[in-house]
Amino acid sequence: MADVTLKDIRKTFGVLDVIKGVDLDIKSGEFVVFVGPSGCGKSTLLRMIAGLEDITSGTLEIGGQVMNDVDPSKRGIAMVFQSYALYPHMTVRENMGFALRFAGQDKAEIARRVDAAAKILELGPLMDRKPKALSGGQRQRVAIGRAIVREPDVFLFDEPLSNLDAELRVHMRVEIARLHKELNATIVYVTHDQVEAMTLADKIVVLRAGIVEQVGAPLDLYDDPANLFVAGFIGSPRMNVFAGRVIGASGTTALVTLDGFADKEIAVPLQGPVPSAGTPIRLGIRPEHFTDAGEDSLSITIDMFEHLGGETFAYGRSTSGETIVVTTRNGRSLSAGHVLKAGFDPTRALLFAEDGKRIR
Repeated sequence: MADVTLKDIRKTFGVLDVIKGVDLDIKSGEFVVFVGPSGCGKSTLLRMIAGLEDITSGTLEIGGQVMNDVDPSKRGIAMVFQSYALYPHMTVRENMGFALRFAGQDKAEIARRVDAAAKILELGPLMDRKPKALSGGQRQRVAIGRAIVREPDVFLFDEPLSNLDAELRVHMRVEIARLHKELNATIVYVTHDQVEAMTLADKIVVLRAGIVEQVGAPLDLYDDPANLFVAGFIGSPRMNVFAGRVIGASGTTALVTLDGFADKEIAVPLQGPVPSAGTPIRLGIRPEHFTDAGEDSLSITIDMFEHLGGETFAYGRSTSGETIVVTTRNGRSLSAGHVLKAGFDPTRALLFAEDGKRIR
């Protein structure tokens, strides 16, 4: 295990700035997940840690040693790619031990490490098979085993589950979480799937356009996002956001009106300065925080449902046209075209300025 420290890391391709000054501390034994939309720089940042991309400026340290110009093979890392990249003519055992044989390791040591990794990943019955005789999930476990046998200080995963079907992704998430606990390893993991991030991470790094928007534990980011981008990106279904304005204040409470609420005044408690009257705002509320309410609440015309058994996501529109998602346990009693009357607890609402910065 080892700490990984990034100090003002930057990456440019010609005149294009891809990574724009990332500072990050990854503690030994942490499971850290990079998330963000396509093109945000998360895979580039991972490849810079691996040594597969040069660092334009800044400092990368692994285990307290500066690694900017160190060859990837000498950084104490092992990487698992999106593609399994197994040798088709080799058995599982041969694939897992190939890097060690190439490095000139003793045969007995290779056998020890391969057998130990196979036991962790429950690959014992598959060791003499070739990749074509394996399922997608089994191939990915072999690719992970190939990383384990190197006994690295840091594991790097670049979207390792994106080629698997939904059921296998769930299974492999459990396997990777179990692996982390068993090895107590430092893991840096890239995914575009925020559900994966919420499931696996000790700490999530949310990236946008090469900038770190927020770093924190999964539920901290869910409950306390720093800005509207993080609030919308973390959570599935995503947070509902309404346009509105401040109409007054009372102590540490702002009175706001929202489009679609028929000028109903909503008292939202604040932790910081209260915006002045007339200030445009955005109010965010999670789908599960809506409640049944009376005739003076938000009217939502239901368009469609996602029935998940124990709960239902109802998708609809407010009278002013915003798309709204509501979590309900009464999905069987609703139908398309139904007008749902809903309210919410203002203490669960989040306020954002018009530029997306968090007010409360």
